[in-house]
Amino acid sequence: MSDRNYKIDELDQKIIGLLSQDARLSNRKIAAELGFTEGTIRSRVKRLEDENFIRFTAVTNMEHMDTPHLAMIGVHAEQSMIKRVAEKIAEISEINAVIILLGRFDILAIGLFEGLSEVHQVASNKILDIEGVRLAETSVVVDVIKYDNRIAKIVTPLSDYNLEFSDKSAAE
Repeated sequence: MSDRNYKIDELDQKIIGLLSQDARLSNRKIAAELGFTEGTIRSRVKRLEDENFIRFTAVTNMEHMDTPHLAMIGVHAEQSMIKRVAEKIAEISEINAVIILLGRFDILAIGLFEGLSEVHQVASNKILDIEGVRLAETSVVVDVIKYDNRIAKIVTPLSDYNLEFSDKSAAE
């Protein structure tokens, strides 16, 4: 039940802001902080989820993995096949993100792997085997200085939504 004309208002923005800091906040705590009823917050959070403005998910903490290897695989593809190649790469279970780029690579694939042999196997035996791939260049992270897991936010293409703010800030 998606309403593509739904407009995020100031209250929605405040809810999203609080949840992006701590997704485990209860509706009661959000309501108390923002001065609204728990029911209002509950219905807003549900609508934000239903409309794909927010999604709750667990994020892997790399510190607790034995030998985590965050790898980025830059891919050059035939120009007429970039989107199809990206879609095929997205089907690979070990790959967590696929991004079409303007710049050095056409596609960037990102994955969190248990070892270097797994990185090599995915890049060499899976990605390079996809029709339309001309080159795959792998980079493995050796040290993380800063990583904000909020970058993993799920965003629906802006063209799918009217993101103008509405004047309403009260409960629906």
